[in-house]
Amino acid sequence: MFDEANTVEAMVLDRMTRLGWTYFDGPSLERSTSEVLLESALEGALVRLNPDIAAQPERADEVIYKLRAVISGVLGGGLVGANEEFMSWVRGERTMPFGPNNEHVTIKLIDFDPAELETNTFIVSNQVTFKAGPEKRFDVVGFVNGLPLVLGEAKSPVRMAVTWVDGAAQVHDDYEANAPAFFVPNAFSFATDGKEFRFGSIRLPVHHWAPWRLEEEGGQGLQEVDRAVSSMLRPEVVLDIAQNFSVFATDRSHRKIKIICRFQQYEAANKIVQRVVEGKIRKGLIWHFQGSGKSLLMIFAANKLRRHEQLGNPAVVIVVDRIDLDTQITATFNAADVSNLVTANSRQELHNLLARDARKVIITTIHKFAEADGVLNERDNIIVLVDEAHRTQEGDLGRQMRNALPNAFLFGLTGTPINTRDRNTFYAFGAAEDPGGYLDRYSFEESIRDDATLPLRFETRSVDLRIDRAALDQEFEELTRNLSDEDRAEVSKRAGRFALLVKAPARVEAVVADIRAHFLERVAPEGFGAMIVTVDQEACVLYKDALDALADDELPAEVSDVVMNLGQGAPQAWRNRFGRSKDEEAALLDRFRDPADPLKILIVTAKLLTGFDAPNLQCIYLDRSLRDHNLLQAICRTNRVAPGKSHGLIVDYLGLFDDVAQALAFDEASIDKVISNIDELKEELVRAMPKCLQWFEGVDRSDFSWEGLLAAQECLPDTNRRDQFAEDFSALSQLWEALSPDPMLVPIENDYRWLAQVYDSLKPPSGNGKLLWHALGAKTIELIHRNVSVQTVRDDLDTLVMDAEVIEELLEDPERNTVEVEIRIAARLRRHGDGPKFVALSERLESLRLKHEQGLFASVEFLKQLIDLAKDVVQAEREEPEELQEDQGKAALTELFEEVKNTDTPVIVDRVVADIDSIVRQVRFPGWQRTEAGEREVKKALRRSLLKYKLHTDQDLFDRAYAYIGKYY
Repeated sequence: MFDEANTVEAMVLDRMTRLGWTYFDGPSLERSTSEVLLESALEGALVRLNPDIAAQPERADEVIYKLRAVISGVLGGGLVGANEEFMSWVRGERTMPFGPNNEHVTIKLIDFDPAELETNTFIVSNQVTFKAGPEKRFDVVGFVNGLPLVLGEAKSPVRMAVTWVDGAAQVHDDYEANAPAFFVPNAFSFATDGKEFRFGSIRLPVHHWAPWRLEEEGGQGLQEVDRAVSSMLRPEVVLDIAQNFSVFATDRSHRKIKIICRFQQYEAANKIVQRVVEGKIRKGLIWHFQGSGKSLLMIFAANKLRRHEQLGNPAVVIVVDRIDLDTQITATFNAADVSNLVTANSRQELHNLLARDARKVIITTIHKFAEADGVLNERDNIIVLVDEAHRTQEGDLGRQMRNALPNAFLFGLTGTPINTRDRNTFYAFGAAEDPGGYLDRYSFEESIRDDATLPLRFETRSVDLRIDRAALDQEFEELTRNLSDEDRAEVSKRAGRFALLVKAPARVEAVVADIRAHFLERVAPEGFGAMIVTVDQEACVLYKDALDALADDELPAEVSDVVMNLGQGAPQAWRNRFGRSKDEEAALLDRFRDPADPLKILIVTAKLLTGFDAPNLQCIYLDRSLRDHNLLQAICRTNRVAPGKSHGLIVDYLGLFDDVAQALAFDEASIDKVISNIDELKEELVRAMPKCLQWFEGVDRSDFSWEGLLAAQECLPDTNRRDQFAEDFSALSQLWEALSPDPMLVPIENDYRWLAQVYDSLKPPSGNGKLLWHALGAKTIELIHRNVSVQTVRDDLDTLVMDAEVIEELLEDPERNTVEVEIRIAARLRRHGDGPKFVALSERLESLRLKHEQGLFASVEFLKQLIDLAKDVVQAEREEPEELQEDQGKAALTELFEEVKNTDTPVIVDRVVADIDSIVRQVRFPGWQRTEAGEREVKKALRRSLLKYKLHTDQDLFDRAYAYIGKYY
């Protein structure tokens, strides 16, 4: 008759003995039932592994006495704390005064060197009894040098009512609670019913126990369990997990917890380490699906890299893409008490750490490399791990990082890789030697299979609540068929039709009523939370008001709240209701995560759509158009595992289902195609650059005065030529965005920057031409604003329209001067963006230019028309509220200083911002951002303001404040 002993337990014991464990049955072990350790085996290991103990073997008793004290302390300090202390001994982090003159020396309980595995003893035993209270009998125990590192519980494979869950629950609820001393040395436990295999660390809730799988597919039942046992319970893997793949952290309730790796984290981290040790390939892409634990993967990789004897104490740099380092990665590293961890909060701090060769784990942002002055460190044992590698790390910032650390290893980790022509994660981080472009992949399907994440379900609401987008956008799509995403967004913003329809009062009321009914019926009964994603901040407030209007005892107003970033320019009413400090917001989100708290619904527009981890969030009500990785990241907020939660739910009010399906179905063939086409893109770039430069034959590209810019613009005297150049540059810039940060771009960077600035200066203020001039990519914009500034043509329209002598001088040579006046007006209009008055004036300028080109009036008449237009521009500016743009600047500065304020810098934010605003207004002048003198004066003014409040030493703060001033002033 089949039972657990003669099937599952026997199979586990058989496999472990074949893997190198020596079998003893429980009663034959050299121990009493009240003892946790096999002390004779431990004593022998201490003598073998420690020369100072071998010299005086009685010292082994002193170490064992210390270990017994840690075990007995479990009753007073708790199991996790005792396990953490014991694992410090296991990992060789504790010392005893056994050296000369009582000098402390490190004590080795285990030799972790894979090449010296035979110096340890590996014993596996079954039916091991332990009695320190009620007697407990353990099915399988693995002792390493006498330490019970592994415990397993086997259940019958032929009893349908009994599964691995029963075994795991027995370990968690019974053994750990009633025999905690035996688990003080525990590395991990496992449970199997012959059909599935799961493992977990001490005090890990059973629903978080995980499978252990290999990359190879196939196998089920006992065959699959056999494969898991044969992989995970190999002596070298057990030691690897004990040393490198378990960490102790503090959870949100300030409780100490133990975290153990999942198999995908183990495999990926070891692939990173192996690649670094081999040293042949110096990069790799890790693609693990959203929610599957990339933060912990980075911790495990960093720990093992730092400990690896062959790597010579390397520096590990963790690069995140959020400017303020307020990320899930940072929080996870800090919570896990990673040793030798430092956070580089400023560019200077990062530069100092790297320049002085600090051998630590350094967390920083990609933006901190922005002003790296060439090479910071040439060492080849620097390993860079890049979080969310699909964002800013692919562009010029990424190239600066590579230039600063030319010999570093570079690994990108992402849950949403991008394989489009202009943004290519696979090219930026994937090695050509890796099949498919990635070093390791853990897919959506695999994460669901392994219960690492939950499946997502989609629900489309009734037609009467949805906007017929197809009908609305048919003409729009036809118009913008060949435009980039940036251009399409610009046109959509101008039209504004969609947002207005979404926020129509009748529709808001109907959608909110539907959300309320759905939440009460489908989400609330299970005790889970929901998130409403709206089109903008105004919609957040509208939805909250509509929800509050329906409040009753069943769904009171305190069930919901709004979370959004509110700058100084936000209405005071919004700030009064929803304005929060960082700590207040964190407390609110902790309330939402607490199943016992009444707060169940968060209303957002952009905040929390990435990096927000709340296992009890089950449902997203999606009423905002999202695309590609943004959509995928947003909906995956719901896929975290929680007790009683079977799936994440997306309720779709805009008919985005097709986009969702596309976002979840990465096409391997298209990825391979993009990788294989990179060389073709390089060849295209080689042809595209001369094609753009040929428009400017004879122009001195080293002349950065306004005369130099004017000379370039005179090469394109009419709209037709400008649009042809725009088409050529558009092709070039797409290639640049796709290839950056490839080193091949370095020799042509100056020419490209010059072309980009000429293009930006020629772009029609209203964006119109024979083609819609594309918006410059993020990499190109960053490049334009770095290092070199082209001085713009004067746009002092006030002087021009007020001074009769100036006008008279212009009329003396209308053929030459119309070009300069036209450019002055265009430059001035571009500063005003989308203001309706200025859009109309921009269109009037283009109409005048076209009429002149068509010969409808001569140069003198064209110049007079331009002067009349200039007068209207100046008048429109005088009528425009002064505070509009610059108040946005004050709001941005206020938000920045509120963010950096702490107990060490008790500054009065309003006073700091007012001082900066006042001084900058005194020294700036129109177009100052594009002149070296203007930049110099404004930087001096900002530095004086910060000095007054003792903030002048924070280079990162200075850089960010200056960036805001450049944008808004």
